[in-house]
Amino acid sequence: VQLQAFGGGLVQAGGSLRLSCAASGRPFGMYAMGWFRQAPGKEREFVSAIGWRGASTYYADSVKGRFTISRDDTKNTVYLQMNSLKPEDTAVYYCAADFAERLPISPALYDYWGQGTELTVSS
Repeated sequence: VQLQAFGGGLVQAGGSLRLSCAASGRPFGMYAMGWFRQAPGKEREFVSAIGWRGASTYYADSVKGRFTISRDDTKNTVYLQMNSLKPEDTAVYYCAADFAERLPISPALYDYWGQGTELTVSS
Protein backbone atom coordinates (compact mmCIF):
# COMPACT_ATOMS: atom_id res chain seq x y z
CA VAL A 1 0.00 0.00 0.00
CA GLN A 2 1.22 3.44 -0.88
CA LEU A 3 -0.08 6.53 0.85
CA GLN A 4 0.30 10.10 -0.28
CA ALA A 5 -0.73 12.96 1.97
CA PHE A 6 -1.26 16.45 0.64
CA GLY A 7 -3.09 19.67 1.36
CA GLY A 8 -0.80 21.26 3.92
CA GLY A 9 0.21 24.88 3.81
CA LEU A 10 0.29 28.16 5.66
CA VAL A 11 -2.89 29.38 7.33
CA GLN A 12 -3.71 32.02 9.90
CA ALA A 13 -4.94 31.11 13.35
CA GLY A 14 -8.67 30.55 13.30
CA GLY A 15 -8.59 29.40 9.72
CA SER A 16 -9.42 26.04 8.14
CA LEU A 17 -7.68 23.55 5.94
CA ARG A 18 -8.40 20.08 4.65
CA LEU A 19 -5.76 17.42 4.35
CA SER A 20 -6.16 14.46 2.03
CA CYS A 21 -4.47 11.10 1.91
CA ALA A 22 -4.75 9.00 -1.21
CA ALA A 23 -4.09 5.28 -1.02
CA SER A 24 -3.23 2.72 -3.65
CA GLY A 25 -2.71 -1.00 -3.44
CA ARG A 26 -4.84 -3.33 -1.37
CA PRO A 27 -8.58 -2.76 -0.95
CA PHE A 28 -8.83 0.56 0.84
CA GLY A 29 -12.05 -0.26 2.65
CA MET A 30 -10.29 -2.88 4.75
CA TYR A 31 -7.97 -0.39 6.42
CA ALA A 32 -8.37 1.68 9.48
CA MET A 33 -6.82 5.04 8.67
CA GLY A 34 -5.11 7.41 11.03
CA TRP A 35 -3.65 10.88 11.08
CA PHE A 36 -0.61 11.72 13.17
CA ARG A 37 1.47 14.84 13.48
CA GLN A 38 4.96 15.72 14.53
CA ALA A 39 6.03 19.17 15.56
CA PRO A 40 9.71 20.20 15.55
CA GLY A 41 11.52 18.68 18.50
CA LYS A 42 8.53 16.62 19.56
CA GLU A 43 7.46 13.03 19.20
CA ARG A 44 4.89 11.94 16.69
CA GLU A 45 1.43 12.15 18.22
CA PHE A 46 -1.94 10.71 17.39
CA VAL A 47 -4.52 13.08 15.91
CA SER A 48 -7.44 11.03 14.67
CA ALA A 49 -8.46 7.64 13.30
CA ILE A 50 -11.34 6.22 11.33
CA GLY A 51 -12.36 2.61 11.11
CA TRP A 52 -13.65 0.41 8.35
CA ARG A 53 -16.30 2.09 6.22
CA GLY A 54 -16.16 5.09 8.53
CA ALA A 55 -18.22 3.30 11.15
CA SER A 56 -16.17 4.69 14.01
CA THR A 57 -13.88 7.63 14.62
CA TYR A 58 -11.60 8.74 17.40
CA TYR A 59 -9.89 12.02 18.15
CA ALA A 60 -7.15 13.28 20.38
CA ASP A 61 -8.47 15.64 23.04
CA SER A 62 -6.41 18.46 21.58
CA VAL A 63 -8.34 18.43 18.31
CA LYS A 64 -11.74 17.17 19.38
CA GLY A 65 -14.49 19.48 18.20
CA ARG A 66 -12.19 21.22 15.70
CA PHE A 67 -11.03 18.42 13.40
CA THR A 68 -13.16 15.94 11.49
CA ILE A 69 -11.88 12.77 9.88
CA SER A 70 -13.74 11.15 7.03
CA ARG A 71 -13.13 8.72 4.23
CA ASP A 72 -14.37 8.09 0.72
CA ASP A 73 -13.70 4.46 -0.11
CA THR A 74 -14.75 5.00 -3.73
CA LYS A 75 -11.82 7.39 -4.08
CA ASN A 76 -9.43 5.51 -1.77
CA THR A 77 -9.00 8.72 0.17
CA VAL A 78 -9.17 9.80 3.78
CA TYR A 79 -9.61 13.43 4.78
CA LEU A 80 -8.88 15.55 7.80
CA GLN A 81 -10.92 18.72 7.95
CA MET A 82 -9.26 21.13 10.34
CA ASN A 83 -11.14 24.15 11.64
CA SER A 84 -10.33 26.81 14.22
CA LEU A 85 -6.66 26.17 13.71
CA LYS A 86 -4.19 27.20 16.38
CA PRO A 87 -0.44 27.86 16.20
CA GLU A 88 0.08 24.71 18.28
CA ASP A 89 -1.39 22.70 15.40
CA THR A 90 1.74 23.50 13.41
CA ALA A 91 3.39 20.21 12.48
CA VAL A 92 4.05 17.75 9.73
CA TYR A 93 0.94 15.64 9.34
CA TYR A 94 1.17 11.99 8.39
CA CYS A 95 -1.49 9.55 7.33
CA ALA A 96 -1.20 5.87 8.12
CA ALA A 97 -3.04 2.65 7.36
CA ASP A 98 -3.70 -0.31 9.62
CA PHE A 99 -4.89 -3.49 7.91
CA ALA A 100 -7.13 -4.57 10.76
CA GLU A 101 -10.59 -4.01 12.10
CA ARG A 102 -9.65 -1.75 14.98
CA LEU A 103 -9.02 1.89 15.76
CA PRO A 104 -5.44 2.17 16.96
CA ILE A 105 -3.91 5.31 18.43
CA SER A 106 -0.40 3.93 18.71
CA PRO A 107 1.78 4.60 15.68
CA ALA A 108 3.43 1.21 16.23
CA LEU A 109 0.21 -0.53 15.19
CA TYR A 110 0.05 1.04 11.75
CA ASP A 111 1.41 -0.88 8.80
CA TYR A 112 1.89 1.83 6.20
CA TRP A 113 2.76 5.52 6.29
CA GLY A 114 2.57 8.42 3.90
CA GLN A 115 5.36 10.93 3.46
CA GLY A 116 3.79 13.78 5.42
CA THR A 117 2.45 17.20 4.58
CA GLU A 118 3.41 20.32 6.48
CA LEU A 119 0.98 22.66 8.16
CA THR A 120 2.00 26.01 9.56
CA VAL A 121 -0.48 28.07 11.53
CA SER A 122 0.54 31.67 12.05
CA SER A 123 -0.66 33.70 15.00
